[in-house]
Amino acid sequence: MTGYEAPTFRPPEAAASLYPGEVMHARLKPFVNRFVYRVFALLIDLDRLEVACRAARLFSVGRFNLASFHESDHGPADGSSLSAHVRGLLARAGQDPEGGRVLLLCYPRILGYVFNPLSVYWRYDDAGALTAVVYEVTNTFGERHAYVAPVKDGELTEAGLRQERDKLFYVSPFLETAMRYAFRIRPPTDSVRLRILESDAEGPILAATFAGERRALTDRALLRLCSAMPLMTLKVFAGIHWEALKLWIKGARLVDHDPPPSPASHDAPGPIRHGRGARRPQDRAMAPTVRETTAP
Repeated sequence: MTGYEAPTFRPPEAAASLYPGEVMHARLKPFVNRFVYRVFALLIDLDRLEVACRAARLFSVGRFNLASFHESDHGPADGSSLSAHVRGLLARAGQDPEGGRVLLLCYPRILGYVFNPLSVYWRYDDAGALTAVVYEVTNTFGERHAYVAPVKDGELTEAGLRQERDKLFYVSPFLETAMRYAFRIRPPTDSVRLRILESDAEGPILAATFAGERRALTDRALLRLCSAMPLMTLKVFAGIHWEALKLWIKGARLVDHDPPPSPASHDAPGPIRHGRGARRPQDRAMAPTVRETTAP
């Protein structure tokens, strides 16, 4: 068994859907910094992009519009097929890449601009069971890393999906790389819930969540959302820097910018060592317990 098949976790049949909701970030120590803002995400079927492109006049795939999706904004960033990219990663993780669906939850471009700190790929088999998730993280330095996470026995239950991964990739200038992510997720149906808890050796240090409710992708929905959240994706990028400035003012110390590891990794490479003497990502990549893959 590679996935938990539950009717409540079946994704929408539509080639594209919208998920307006709220993002929350909370720094838990050594001081508290919390913020919440409204966003909307796009869930798009990577094997049915032509169908998705016809969902609304104000939405396009591969060209400028009020809202648009471009494959070059993700994965290898060269405009090649993202479905093939994800299936290649999963094949290297030991999964059968054929058949099923590959969906992507991300921010769309708004008037040509987008920044996605986290994009989540969902792989379903022919029976509709979730078999894998790929967590694609992009930092503000233009670097990207994908955590490839096949769904293992016991990870997906009626309560949702619970997975963990060692942090391998530099994201924040105020957080060390030697940490661990705990993902708590309700896969996309009529709603979607993402919760990421980042911890060091002493416990949780950062919590981030997204909660969204599904809406059909229509011109009316796009107009309402873009009017309520104008230049949303630009505000996401600006907000990251604004919150970083607030943390710096509060006394957060800068950490070294570790070079990025190979473009994708799967299986938890731990246990990692925290604090002084912690292994760097390039050191972990040489450890025999780590299984690294490179993007095709």
